[in-house]
Amino acid sequence: MTSPRKRSREEYERGLPDYHDPTAGVGGAAPTLSPLTLRAVIAGIMILITGGAGGWMFAHGYAGFGIAFVVLGLVSVGDLLWVLHRKHRGEPG
Repeated sequence: MTSPRKRSREEYERGLPDYHDPTAGVGGAAPTLSPLTLRAVIAGIMILITGGAGGWMFAHGYAGFGIAFVVLGLVSVGDLLWVLHRKHRGEPG
């Protein structure tokens, strides 16, 4: 098994090819690009919401719900970091 080759910045700027769609000529959807900026905005908003809700839950004695909001916030931070990594390497979106 060979490792996949490293893609160039120009390939990311042009946009990566979508998966093979056998129905593309018959009426399948056109290949799309990932909406990275939208994902980054949504992740940022979720960090704010989950941080505020988690803090409110802890302040009012709902530790279980507070922990759940903190975990969701950490997932949002991870998603934001991954999106920023992809945008940094040159992917459009």
